[in-house]
Amino acid sequence: MARIKGGMNAKKKHNRVLKLAKGYRGARSKQYRIAKQSVMRALTESYKGRKQKKRQFRQLWIARINAAARINGLSYSKFMHGLKLANVDLNRKVLSEMAVNDAEGFAKLAELAKSKVA
Repeated sequence: MARIKGGMNAKKKHNRVLKLAKGYRGARSKQYRIAKQSVMRALTESYKGRKQKKRQFRQLWIARINAAARINGLSYSKFMHGLKLANVDLNRKVLSEMAVNDAEGFAKLAELAKSKVA
């Protein structure tokens, strides 16, 4: 039986990695061994980044809600507790949008939360 050499498959694998490394600086985009290390690291960091993005957005929403709640005389935790007692099911993303763009509507929610907490 004839022997099959692995040159074609190796070339394909190298090109796949070098394509992912396109735009990297210096040897990171030219030499396979260095490019492979850079690509592996970049892919793990991008995976982590997708998880961190969710955390950072939640942190931003909470900061906005807290600022608006304090303007209306409540802390963030009392505001959220009051909304829970009032059975208002709005997520933090929507509440932060209200805090930024609809101050009157947020003030009404704050009054509702204040009445339920007190």
